[in-house]
Amino acid sequence: MAQMEQVKITDLFTLGESLAGEYLKGFTYPWEALSGIHDLIIKLGHELPKDRYEQVAEDVWIAKSAKVFDSAYIGGACIIGEDTQVRQGAFIRGDALVGDHCVVGNSAELKNVIIFNNCEVPHYNYVGDSILGFHAHMGAGSITSNIKADRTNIVVKGENSYETGRRKIGAILGDWVEVGCNAVLNPGTVVGQHSMIYPTSCVRGIIPSETIVKNNGERIAKF
Repeated sequence: MAQMEQVKITDLFTLGESLAGEYLKGFTYPWEALSGIHDLIIKLGHELPKDRYEQVAEDVWIAKSAKVFDSAYIGGACIIGEDTQVRQGAFIRGDALVGDHCVVGNSAELKNVIIFNNCEVPHYNYVGDSILGFHAHMGAGSITSNIKADRTNIVVKGENSYETGRRKIGAILGDWVEVGCNAVLNPGTVVGQHSMIYPTSCVRGIIPSETIVKNNGERIAKF
């Protein structure tokens, strides 16, 4: 059997694997942290060690060991972590806290996100109003859909329903989540640790940890 639903911050993330770890400890559910990302980045940015990070523009800090291609756009507020790659044509709109050893790939777009260490969004991804855990990986073309068609507030639904009070929430991916190519994560999707989403799937709600979601919507235990 798959494990029980994971929906709390402490269930989903290894908090030591992000500069946002202490900040996230102040909340119970991950969507509660989304509104403060901008201010968090500015606070953290001014505390970064100057021998390892450079402030390259207003409210934009990039680790000296990071590789940022010339064609990438990075708007503030933003932190790019150590040994991270920001590849050709990446579009970081702002309010993006990107960890160490990450990949932000060609034509990937980020907006209002926390991306933990060793996370990859490597090809044609849109990630907005989302938190991606340690070693999470989004396959080529997979996206987070962060607003409902009717623009009403998002309810995170699983065994229980959670009124978020937010109009924009993308996806919350726990540690080591794998999302297949061209999958769509609908507004308010929460995926527990070590789960896998099949390519071309259309996913919504709370996915328990250690679960495989097939592209016909079937859910099975991973082990």
